[in-house]
Amino acid sequence: MRKLSAFNVISLTLGFAFLYLPMVILIVYSFNESKLVTVWAGFSTKWYGELMGNEAFLDAALVTLKVALMTSTLATILGTCAAYVLVRIHRFPGRTLFSGMVYAPLVMPDVILGLSLLLLFIGLDIERGVLTIVLAHTTFAMCFVCVVVSSRLIAFDQSLEEAAMDLGATPFTTFRLITLPNIAPAVISGWLLAFTLSLDDLVIASFTAGPSATTLPMKIFSSVRLGVSPEINALSTLMIAVVTIGVITASLISKRGTAQRARDARATGNP
Repeated sequence: MRKLSAFNVISLTLGFAFLYLPMVILIVYSFNESKLVTVWAGFSTKWYGELMGNEAFLDAALVTLKVALMTSTLATILGTCAAYVLVRIHRFPGRTLFSGMVYAPLVMPDVILGLSLLLLFIGLDIERGVLTIVLAHTTFAMCFVCVVVSSRLIAFDQSLEEAAMDLGATPFTTFRLITLPNIAPAVISGWLLAFTLSLDDLVIASFTAGPSATTLPMKIFSSVRLGVSPEINALSTLMIAVVTIGVITASLISKRGTAQRARDARATGNP
């Protein structure tokens, strides 16, 4: 194993500091006694208590959680179906157009996507609210799910599906009993990724949200424009904790799935 040089160690340290030091400072100052976010006056958790009594933030958090749950579920279903079609069906009319439409939100600017969806909802006379935010978030989140699930489907041994169908299983039964359990770690990882993307989206939600639906990022952005308060630090810390737990959970699920596949391969005698 090659040892890290001093240059590599310094570069790695500076890189991690650039990425994570602002988050650490934010978390530390969320426990600040002072109302001034840049002056440390002692350890306190009172701002978390103040946050729990702020109805505006709580209502926005409830809307955000509702949108994220519905978005991640819908995006996972659609993204998994799209990945299965793209990986398993190599030729069908319009395949190039279909794949382009699925992956387009990956490279399309959020402003353009949000504006186009806003014009669509106005043209269809759909009242903007939770439903339009869910539809908008699903549009860009499903492509990320599709990428994650596709990578697992490509590596999946298709002979298992063929063996199940040779024994009389229908395509749906084969997918339910053979394919889905094997790609479950990727599906769960896609769900968590879609949940995280929906949780912190600001630009697209700003275009598609109505007066009755304000998400947490929108509320934080409007509050920060008037000045950063310790309550926002506390709220941001809680959001970082939620995202961190989601990432760790996805990593553990993926690692567990990899270990299970390795054990199954050894049990069947496959390399």
